Amino acid sequence: MADRRSQADGDGIRTFPFPAELAVGGVGMQVGPMGTDRTWHADAPLHRVHRIDFHVIMLFTAGPVRHMIDFAEYEAGAGDLLWIRPGQVHRLSRDAVYRGTVLTMQPGFLPRAIVESTGLYRYDLPPLLHPDPDRLAALQASLDQLRREYEDTATLPLSLHTAVLRHTLTAFLLRLAHLAASSAEADRQHTDSTFTRFRDAVEQGFATNHSVSAYADALGYSRRTLVRAVRAATGETPKGFIDKRVVLEAKRLLAHTDLPIGRVGAAVGFPDAANFTKFFHLHTGQTPVAFRAELR
Repeated sequence: MADRRSQADGDGIRTFPFPAELAVGGVGMQVGPMGTDRTWHADAPLHRVHRIDFHVIMLFTAGPVRHMIDFAEYEAGAGDLLWIRPGQVHRLSRDAVYRGTVLTMQPGFLPRAIVESTGLYRYDLPPLLHPDPDRLAALQASLDQLRREYEDTATLPLSLHTAVLRHTLTAFLLRLAHLAASSAEADRQHTDSTFTRFRDAVEQGFATNHSVSAYADALGYSRRTLVRAVRAATGETPKGFIDKRVVLEAKRLLAHTDLPIGRVGAAVGFPDAANFTKFFHLHTGQTPVAFRAELR
């Protein structure tokens, strides 16, 4: 039976709520330095896969640090930000030391209008952000101001203190949201339209179609054109891109559902469970059974 501080979902991955008891004044946010003693809860398995039901934004002053979010590895260095949203599966690096400032925020701390304008639940935006020097300086100054307001519990009554925190937090998040949206737009503008069409086609058809030639024919490109476009955009072959998407979906199903291995394989285009197991092992170094067991 899960205690009041965490719960295990149907997939066996523990979800940790916002640690309100650790927040200064009991407000719905925290901001402070990252370090070896930083934790969501005393029993949170930081180096194992887990979920949190609140926002985490890390601004790094040193690196590199490798951090897993939704089964993708991100490497953050000094001046980078990581934005983890509620419900995302993640795991902290076991070997690296996290240095910088971390902001956590409870869902519901900000009004709905602010939530929408700041894109708090834009899961399509990249979690790893690389601000240029001017934007980094503005974000750092905004975060420093937020930290000062957070730690100043003597100047104002709690109600006004909370109101000031919300306004200061909103200012920081608006800057961060603009950076995230700008980064996503820049990525789109620099991505070849051939790759964009291929990527969209794979997203629609990866569960049944793993053939590069079939995608090329459907899109009206030669195989060589497709290979050139995908390699320029991702550094991968079209086949590698397709396989990576299939593996990601398989991992999600293995982690988030109790479907039998054979049904997981069928859901990503492998009617034969043995072929799915071989494919998964080839790309991950683990069997589907072992991967699922590691998360439980």
